Amino acid sequence: MIIPSFSSRLPAALTPNRIAEAVRRRRASGRGLIDLTVSNPTAAGFAYPEGLLAGLSDARNLAYEPEAAGMPAAREAVAAEMSSRGTAVAPGAIVLTASTSEAYGYLFKLLCDPGDEVLVPQPSYPLFEWLTRLESVTAVPYRLEYEGRWRVDAGSVAAGLTPRTRAVLAVNPNNPTGSYCTREDLAGLAAAAPGVPIIGDEVFWDFPLPAAPAGRASVLESGHPLVFALGGLSKSAALPQLKLGWIAIGGTPSNIAAAREKLELIADTYLSVSTPVQTSAASLIASGEAIRQQILERARRNLQALAALVARHPALNLLMAEGGWSAIVRVPAVTTEEDLVVALAEQDGVLVHPGYFFDFAHEAFLVVSLIVEPALFDEGVARLARRIA
Repeated sequence: MIIPSFSSRLPAALTPNRIAEAVRRRRASGRGLIDLTVSNPTAAGFAYPEGLLAGLSDARNLAYEPEAAGMPAAREAVAAEMSSRGTAVAPGAIVLTASTSEAYGYLFKLLCDPGDEVLVPQPSYPLFEWLTRLESVTAVPYRLEYEGRWRVDAGSVAAGLTPRTRAVLAVNPNNPTGSYCTREDLAGLAAAAPGVPIIGDEVFWDFPLPAAPAGRASVLESGHPLVFALGGLSKSAALPQLKLGWIAIGGTPSNIAAAREKLELIADTYLSVSTPVQTSAASLIASGEAIRQQILERARRNLQALAALVARHPALNLLMAEGGWSAIVRVPAVTTEEDLVVALAEQDGVLVHPGYFFDFAHEAFLVVSLIVEPALFDEGVARLARRIA
C-alpha cells in the first residue's frame, strides 16, 4: 500500500482536544449548553433588514467580467465607507478579496519568501499560526502588556526583529483583548521596526466600547512608508457568509503604486471574489450601519452586565475592553484553564474560551463573547461565577 506524503505545513494528526471532547459529551447527553464563545453574528439573533440580499439577483450577475483588484464600483463603495469613518483612501488603493484570511495570504505572498518572518501580537487571534504556516512563513510573537489597558510592548517588537522580518501585524482593535492602537502605539511600532511594513487588521474597528480611547488611529493614519488596512463585510455588516474583504494600501505614493501592481497580479491568479457580492457591495455596506448598531448595543449591554456581576465576586477581575466583541475575565489560577473550561462545559453547561487559546503569557484567563443573546449571556456568566466561587 502506498502511503501518501502530505505537506509538513500540516499537522501529522488531527484529533479533538479535551475541550472539544467535553462539548461533544455534554451535547450527546441531551443536556443544554450555553455557548459563550459565539462569534457568528448570523447565529446570534440579530434582525437583518428585509430585502438585504435583493441585489444578488441583479441581471448583471449573469455576465462574468473579472477585474483583478475588484470591480471599480465595489472599490469605490469601500473607499467611501472608509472615508466616512475619517480614514481617507482612494479606490485605486483598494484590492478586494474573498475574506480577511485570504487578504493575509495575499500579503504574505507579496512581502515574504518561504522562511521569512512576520511579527504577530500575543495575546491575539490564534488563526495567525495557520495563516503564516500555510504560506511557509514564520510567526514571531511580540507582546501586548496589560497596565490598566493593553499596550504594545515596543521592546519585544525590537527584540523580535531579524534580517528576515518582512512585516508587523497589528490587530486594531485586537481580538480578544479589545485594545485599539493609538497614535502612540503605532509610532512605537514604527520606531521599533523602522521601515518594516505594517499590516493592520481593522475588522472590528466599527465596534468601539465605552472605554475606546480618543486617540485610536488606523494604520492608514500612521505616516509609515507602507501599510495595509484590512476590513470586510464579515464584521462591518455582520455578513460572513457573503465573503467580501478588502485591503487598503497606504504609505508613500510610489510604495502604494508598487504594492497595488503586485497585489493585482496575485489577485488575478485567483479571481476569488464573486460577481454578485461585488455588484451589491454598495448596498450591503450601507446596510451594515443598522446591523452594527444592534451589535454595539448588545455588546455594551452585555459588558455592563458582566461588569456588575464581577463587582459582586471579588475572585473575578474584568480586564478593560476598548472595542470588538470579546471580554476577558481573570480568575484565580487554582487549576489549569483547560481543567476549568472542561468542568464548566461538562458540569455547568457553559462553554468559554481558555486564555491559552490566544497565547496569554500566563494563566488564568477566560474569554467570553459579547454578542451572545442577553438572557443566555446572563445565565452563562452567572454559572461561571458560581463555579469560581
